[in-house]
Amino acid sequence: MKIISKVVNDAVASVYVAEFSEGRRVEFVESVQPPLSRDKKWVVIVSTLFGCPVGCKMCDAGGGYAGQCSADEMLAQIDYLIGTRFPNGKVETEKFKVQFARMGEPAFNGDVLAVLEQLPGRYGVDGLIPSVSTIGPSGREAFFEKLLAIKQELYGGGYFQMQFSLHSTDEAKRDWLIPVRKWSFERIAEYGEAFWEPGDRKVTLNFALGKDVPLEAGVLKRYFDPRKFVVKITPLNPTYNAAANDLVSHIDPDADCRDDAVLQDLRQAGYDVILSIGEVEENKIGSNCGQYLARYMEADRAVEGGYSYPVEQM
Repeated sequence: MKIISKVVNDAVASVYVAEFSEGRRVEFVESVQPPLSRDKKWVVIVSTLFGCPVGCKMCDAGGGYAGQCSADEMLAQIDYLIGTRFPNGKVETEKFKVQFARMGEPAFNGDVLAVLEQLPGRYGVDGLIPSVSTIGPSGREAFFEKLLAIKQELYGGGYFQMQFSLHSTDEAKRDWLIPVRKWSFERIAEYGEAFWEPGDRKVTLNFALGKDVPLEAGVLKRYFDPRKFVVKITPLNPTYNAAANDLVSHIDPDADCRDDAVLQDLRQAGYDVILSIGEVEENKIGSNCGQYLARYMEADRAVEGGYSYPVEQM
């Protein structure tokens, strides 16, 4: 693995672009989540695919798909990030979150499961919390069955975050935003019910919510039990694809949105609601999920609100 470029802000996040064999590139991230310090919680976000074949309308990682990352290539991303922050190889933090959420739909890569099996013995961190973020693609039932078995064997008691990215409760809009065959809400709910056990984190339903994109609490309530599912609302990141598809964020990261009507409806329906705004600086760094720094490096223009940090070529 060869690092070819990076964007670094030690106080917030760092993004690295790496090249593997045959010129295939990925990007991966390490970050903190203010106000928590790095010794309280440290997050790494790895790529599972070289590019992504899905082509979600808000995501800059689509296109240029060049195959799956091997288990060794995913572990190399994690090892590199550990080496930059903890040169002695010991991850000294209370919570070490490893997110399979950068470039690529993780369910398209069976080696994600091999990495999940290796993580506890490889790093020996008591606060290790893997996170798999998926759209629930159809045809990957065997992947999800094994994922459930691994979670039950290795990551019980709240040490796994399972997240389904829905983005809208309107089926037609969801199909436009995520243009591949995927599980229905009923199927996701069925799997989530099997995945969740007492003491676990609730299964997350994620909405990178665009303006005028439907998110109706009543629709969710038909399928998803608020005792076992939590709703996470994030701003729509400023990306080239979001701009090209006229997608504007429902949530303004610079405003106080805690009393937003959509959030109120969800709470009234009984859901715990996470308003995950994070640091606006992450948009400028390009470290938020769904962004793809190489797209910025190859573009002849900036994207409003994002990718404004200088890229250091290696």
